[in-house]
Amino acid sequence: MKYLVSLPESTSDHFHQLASLDKDQWFCTSDPNGGKVGSGGGTAWLLYDAWKKSSSELSFSQWISTEKRILIHGGGQSRRLPAYASMGKLLLPMPVFRWERGQRLNQTLLDLQKPLLDRILDASADKCHTLIASGDAYISTDELIPDLPDSDVICFGLSVDPSLASRHGVFVTERNTPESLKYMLQKPSIDTLRDLARDNLFFIDIGIWLLSDRALNILMKKSGWLDTTNTFQNGIPDYYDMYGNFGLALGENPFTVDDDISSLSVAIKQIPNGAFYHLGTSPEIISSSLSIQNKVTDQKEIWSKNIKPHPAIFIQNSDVQISINENHGNLWIENSNVSEKWSIEGNQLLTGIPKNSWNLTLPAGISLDISPIGTDAYAIRPYGISDAFRGKLGSKSTKWMSKPFLNWMEDRNLSMTDCSLEPEDDIQDAALFPVLSDFSDMENVIKWMLNPKEYNARDLWIKSYRMSATDISCSVNFERLEQQRKQFRDINWLQLAENSENSVFFQIDLDHAAHEFAESSLEIPERVLNLNNPIQKTHTQMFASRVNRYKGLDYKHYSESAFEVLQNSLLINLINSKPTPIKNVFDDQIVWSRSPVRIDLAGGWTDTPPYSVLCGGNVVNVSLELNGQPPLQAFIRPSSKKKIVLSSIDLGVREVVTSFEELKDFTQVGSPFAIPKAALCLAGFHPDFCSDSYPDLITQLNQLGCGIEISLLAAIPKGSGMGTSSILASTILGALSDFCSLDWDHFEICSRTLALEQLLTTGGGWQDQYGGVIPGIKLLQTEKGWNQIPKIRWLPDRLFTEPEYQSSMLLYYTGITRVAKNLLAEIVEGMFLNERDRMMVLKEMKQHTLDTWEAIQLGDFELFGKKVARSWNLNNRLDADTTNPEIEKIIAMIDDLSIGYKLPGAGGGGYLYIVAKDPEAAQIIKKRLEDNPLNSRARFVQMRISNKGMQVSRS
Repeated sequence: MKYLVSLPESTSDHFHQLASLDKDQWFCTSDPNGGKVGSGGGTAWLLYDAWKKSSSELSFSQWISTEKRILIHGGGQSRRLPAYASMGKLLLPMPVFRWERGQRLNQTLLDLQKPLLDRILDASADKCHTLIASGDAYISTDELIPDLPDSDVICFGLSVDPSLASRHGVFVTERNTPESLKYMLQKPSIDTLRDLARDNLFFIDIGIWLLSDRALNILMKKSGWLDTTNTFQNGIPDYYDMYGNFGLALGENPFTVDDDISSLSVAIKQIPNGAFYHLGTSPEIISSSLSIQNKVTDQKEIWSKNIKPHPAIFIQNSDVQISINENHGNLWIENSNVSEKWSIEGNQLLTGIPKNSWNLTLPAGISLDISPIGTDAYAIRPYGISDAFRGKLGSKSTKWMSKPFLNWMEDRNLSMTDCSLEPEDDIQDAALFPVLSDFSDMENVIKWMLNPKEYNARDLWIKSYRMSATDISCSVNFERLEQQRKQFRDINWLQLAENSENSVFFQIDLDHAAHEFAESSLEIPERVLNLNNPIQKTHTQMFASRVNRYKGLDYKHYSESAFEVLQNSLLINLINSKPTPIKNVFDDQIVWSRSPVRIDLAGGWTDTPPYSVLCGGNVVNVSLELNGQPPLQAFIRPSSKKKIVLSSIDLGVREVVTSFEELKDFTQVGSPFAIPKAALCLAGFHPDFCSDSYPDLITQLNQLGCGIEISLLAAIPKGSGMGTSSILASTILGALSDFCSLDWDHFEICSRTLALEQLLTTGGGWQDQYGGVIPGIKLLQTEKGWNQIPKIRWLPDRLFTEPEYQSSMLLYYTGITRVAKNLLAEIVEGMFLNERDRMMVLKEMKQHTLDTWEAIQLGDFELFGKKVARSWNLNNRLDADTTNPEIEKIIAMIDDLSIGYKLPGAGGGGYLYIVAKDPEAAQIIKKRLEDNPLNSRARFVQMRISNKGMQVSRS
C-alpha cells in the first residue's frame, strides 16, 4: 500500500521532514503551476506525477493496477484557517484524546486519518486500487469496516443533521435501498433536504471515495488525459471537479448526464457508527476538537485526571506562563509562548509566537499568528477568528479582525495609497502583515494593529516590508518553525512527566516519548520513577528502559523491573490465599487429568497483561480433541518413597526432586519439568506458597503421608501454537487440586495458570487455559483491572459439527515450532509503552472478536471464514514475524482454495488452521500439501470439538 499526498507547493518539498515519513512509502507533490485543475484534475495530476517519478517502465494504465494507493488532498489556500495555511491542513497539530491510548504529542490530522483509510482500502475488492480522501476532516469510528461490494465507485457517507448536510455534498438513496445511489447533490438547501426526506435518505459526503481501475481511467479522461500518449492534452489536467462534475453524473438518476460515468456501478456505504469532524476553519478546529474529546464522557474510560478550567481550551507545544481560567473559552494555543504579562480573553487562536517578554492584551475574537521568515524575521498576522480572507479591499463587506477592512484603515488614518494597496485587490493577496526582526518593534506594531487609540506604530507598519497571507504561506521557514515547536514540546514533556498522575502522560505512546527524551537529552523526573501505583510503575520502568536504550545506556534493569511489577501484581491474590495440600487419595489410586487444546479464532493477544489489565480482552476460541483424544494428560499417584518423581512419557525423561530449592528451579525456559515444578509450588509444596511452614520438602511429604509421582503426556509437539504449555499447566493443577484436596474450580485453576506463567517468566494471557479447560466454542471477555476472570458466552457449534462444514475445515501440522517467549516479551513491552501502531491493532482485534462471534451466531460459514482470514491479517499487523518464508510457501499452495486460514497462537509455526471454500476444495488442499510436504514432520491431524473440556477422574 502506498500513499500519495497533495499539499501546497511551499510545503511539499518539506513534507517528509515535517511528517517524519518514509519517502519510499509516501509520495508528495502539489497541483501543477499554470491554473486551477479542481479536485478531479488534482487527483489525475497526483497520480500522473507519482507514476512519472516512479521511473516505471509500465504504461500509466498498467501502473495503476500494480498496487493499492491512498490519495489524500491537502492543498488549497486555507483562507479560513490561516494559522496552518503554510503547512496544509493535513499537518494540523491535533491534541491527544483524553480517552485514547497510544497517541503522540506531535500527532497531526494525517496521523489520525490514516488508520481508517488503511482499513477501508484493506476491505476493498481486488479491482479497487485507488482510495481518494479529503485532508480537512477527521472521521471517527470504533467499528470495523465490513467487506465492501465489488462496485466501480464506492462513496462513504454519514447520516447527519440537515444543517450540516446543507454545507457539503449529499448522496441521495431510496429508503429501502440505502446502498444504491439515486443521485448526488452539492450543498442542497435545507428546504431541498426536507423535501427529499419524505421518500429518500440522504448522507453527507465525507470525502472518501474508492475507485476501480475502470472508474479511475474515466476520471483521467475527463481531466484531459490521453491514454494513447500517456500525457494530458494541454500539458496539465483540465479543470475538473471530482464532486461537482464526476459525482453529479453518478447514480441511477444522475443530476447531470454523462454516458461514460453513468455506466459505472456505484455503492453508498455508511461508516459504521461514524462521526464527522470538519477542521477547515479556525473556529472548527476548536469546536471539532472539543467534540472529539467529548466523544467519550464515561469517566472510567478517560485516562487523564486533569480537569481543564474550560473544556474548549487546547494548549499544545507551548509555554504558557499566565493563569488560564474558566473565562478563557474557545482557546487554541499551539507552538507559542504566552508570557506572564499577556492578557487574553478567549475565542482565539495563538500560533507560532516565539519566546517573548511582551506586555500584550488580545481582545476576545482576535487571533494572532507569527510565522518565521528567512533567518531571523517574523511575519506578524493578527486576524479575527472567523475572518474568511476573501473579498476586495474596497468592498464594505470585506472584513479583517472581525470588522470591515475599510473601518480598520479609517481608524488608523490610512489610505490605499499610503499602503500601496488597490481597492480591487483581494484581501488574501494584500500586503497587510509586517515582517520584522526586532522584538520591540514586533510588540509595538501588534499593539497598534489592535488598538490605534492607545499605541502608535503607523509609520513602522507603513515602512516595514509587508506580506500578504498568500506570501506568508509560500515563505515560512519550516526549519525554524519546527525547531521552535520542538523546543516548546520539550518543556511540555517535562511538565507532563512531572504531573504524570493527572496528565495524559501514561496514555501516550511512550516509545515515541522515549525517542524525544533521548534526542533532547531530557532527564526523567525522579518522582516519576518512584511512583507506587503498580500499573503506573510498569509504564515508568519500561519508559526509563527505552529512554536509556535510545541514549545508549544500560537499560535492562528497568525493563526487568517492569516485568517484575507486573508479575507481583498478578501474584498478589495468590500470595494472600496460600493453600495447604492434604492427601486425598488411597495409596493405590491414580488421579488422571486430561484436556483438549484450543484454537484462537479471534482476539488472541488482547487477553495478555498488561493490555487486558488496561483495556480488558475479548477472545473467541474453541477447544479441540486431536486424533480422537484430549492430547494433554497428567497422572499423579502416591508413592511410599518421600520424594517427588517427575516423568515425561512423550519426551522419555525423568527427574527426582527432594528439596524446595530443586522445586523452585523452574525459570529455565526449555526445562522439561518447569511447568510441573511451578504447579507444585502453587499447590503449596514450597514455603512461598504454603499456609503452613516446613523446614524442608521431605518433612512436608512426611506430613502429607506419601511421596508424589507425576507422569505427563503431551501428544502434541511443543511450540505448536495450540496453547499447549498453558493448558498442560492447568491440567497438572487440576490433577493436584484433586490429589491434594484443594477444591479449585475451573476458574481458580485458570487464574493460577496465569500466575504460573508469570512465575515461569514466559508471560502470556488467560485465553489458552480457558480455551482448553472450558469446553466448546465460546466468547471470553474480561473487564480492565487486575482481576482477569472472563465472562464466558458459549456459541453454537454447528459450523464445526455439521458434515459439510466440518469437512471443509482442516488442521495441518507444519512441522515448524517456535517458543513464543521472545515474541511475547517484545509485544508486551509495546503494551507497557502504549506503542501507537500496536495499540491500534489490539483495539481492532477486540472489535473483530465481536464480529467473529456474530458470524458464528449467524451460522454463516463464508463470513466465518473471512473472519478467520481477518484474524490472520491482524496478527501479522501486530507483528511481522507472525509468518515466515516457510509458512508463506504453504499459504501459496492453498490460498486459491481457502476462505481463511491462520496459525493459532503467536504464529511462526506449529499448526495451520484452514477454512476451505467447500469440501472439494478441502480435498484438493490435502492432496497438494501431502504431495509437497514442507518437511518430514508435516501432516494433517484430525480434529473435533471438545464438549467436555478438562476432565479429572480417579482409578
